[in-house]
Amino acid sequence: MRKTLAPAGRMAATFVMAASAFVISTVASVAADSGYKLGVMDKVRIRVAEWQPADGSIRDWEVVGGEYTVGPSGAISLPFIGDLPAAGKTPAEVAGTIGEELRSKFALRNLPSASVEISAFRPVFLAGDVDKPGEYPYSPRLTVLKALSLAGGLKRSEAGQRFARDFLNAQGDAAVYDSQRGRLIARRARLLAEVADGKTIEMPAELKSFKNAQQLIDSESSLMKSRRDRYELQLKSLADLRSLLQSEVQSLARKTETQKRQLEIASDSRDKMSKLTEQGITNNNRLITLEERTADIETSLLDIDTNALQAKQSISKADQDEINLRNDWVAQRAKDLQDTEAELEKLGLQLGTSRQLIAEAVAQSAEALKFDPSGKSSTIKYTVVRDEGQGPKEVSVDENTQLLPGDVVKVTSELLMQ
Repeated sequence: MRKTLAPAGRMAATFVMAASAFVISTVASVAADSGYKLGVMDKVRIRVAEWQPADGSIRDWEVVGGEYTVGPSGAISLPFIGDLPAAGKTPAEVAGTIGEELRSKFALRNLPSASVEISAFRPVFLAGDVDKPGEYPYSPRLTVLKALSLAGGLKRSEAGQRFARDFLNAQGDAAVYDSQRGRLIARRARLLAEVADGKTIEMPAELKSFKNAQQLIDSESSLMKSRRDRYELQLKSLADLRSLLQSEVQSLARKTETQKRQLEIASDSRDKMSKLTEQGITNNNRLITLEERTADIETSLLDIDTNALQAKQSISKADQDEINLRNDWVAQRAKDLQDTEAELEKLGLQLGTSRQLIAEAVAQSAEALKFDPSGKSSTIKYTVVRDEGQGPKEVSVDENTQLLPGDVVKVTSELLMQ
């Protein structure tokens, strides 16, 4: 179609034609500003006009203009031109190619002015733990959070509140079990140090991830020192008792020697007095006195021997008590270590069950993660799969990352367990 203008309007027509060639919508403006390159599923609106300076008219190539979609091959199919590669090119580059192709096909003297506007970007796609995964239209400055809202937010079920409750219960149990596990790991480290007769407790590698690890080790170190001091004090008491009893035995032995010498003297005197009495030189009273003296000494010797025997028995008992104390110390450490290992195994099973319950709650309703007040045991991870011409690449993003047309957003709920 050709439109003829009065001479007075030719200048205005020139500006109108130029403006019509470069006027673009808001969507196209954003694309132009960012050097946007077309891709498969982008929709474009094409307008072509040719200025005829000879008669001051504008030829409108309506047959070429209209809306087109970039096909799977990356081309748009235009009348007279055929398939025109568009993927990977900017709208301005495609517009220039259209003008050149038309001038070449029809041997035109003047280069037609073409404009290519983006009428609709190719969509973005949401997958993973979203309520309504699928394809959604792209709009300029679309962020991950906005796209997630288009998909209805995080995945949830009709029983979302129940899963949230299950999540909180399981999370609370897991926190309790994890705290108990930390204490048991510290206790096991202390028992291993005691069994090895160590003076300090080494920090176990599996305890380093706990925030209060040093506090737990310090507490167990204090307990170990207290128990060790008490144990060594008991050993010292037994050693002191044994030393005292040995001194008593030695003292009794010296008394025994003394009493034996006195007994010999008393016996000699008694024997002599007995002979004198038989000869009638002295009376029986003195003999009786010597015999009583001898009997007293013998009785004293018997008492000393009895006391020495009792002291030796006490020494033997002290030795046995020391052996029992040492054996009990080792046996108690071994039993405590065995019990601690059993408790750790039980807690491991309970902790695993709680984590499975948390994972199940999240799998059924990712919105359960919203009820995690600390945010330390769970998180939402966002990744974008983007084709930049050299094959798709997956990158981690956050909620405020701006998307590009054709992006695939993957939403994943993750549990950050120790």
